[in-house]
Amino acid sequence: MSSLQGPQGPGGPRDPLAALKDGRISGEKPRLKAAAQLLEGSFYEELFKAMRQTIPQGGAIPGGAGENMFNGFLDQHVADLAAQRDTNGPGQALYRYFVRSLPDGTES
Repeated sequence: MSSLQGPQGPGGPRDPLAALKDGRISGEKPRLKAAAQLLEGSFYEELFKAMRQTIPQGGAIPGGAGENMFNGFLDQHVADLAAQRDTNGPGQALYRYFVRSLPDGTES
């Protein structure tokens, strides 16, 4: 499991957005990495949402609002996991691009 994400939900002690906002992630590179990971997760979530809209609705038993809520949570969770594990995705590309503008200009 990543050092940014844990079993606790939004606002928990290991929530990367809350950690960025209240300064629990210190240092420019770790903050940049966390922000890039959050952006990548949001990108994947929107991608999954758009892909899900292409699937025909209906069936023998309609799921209604509960199914929609479950799918939204599932998409968010899978997007967060994909962003954590992706070593060559858009988040990592953004990190590599912006880390060059830091004072020492090296990745770590």
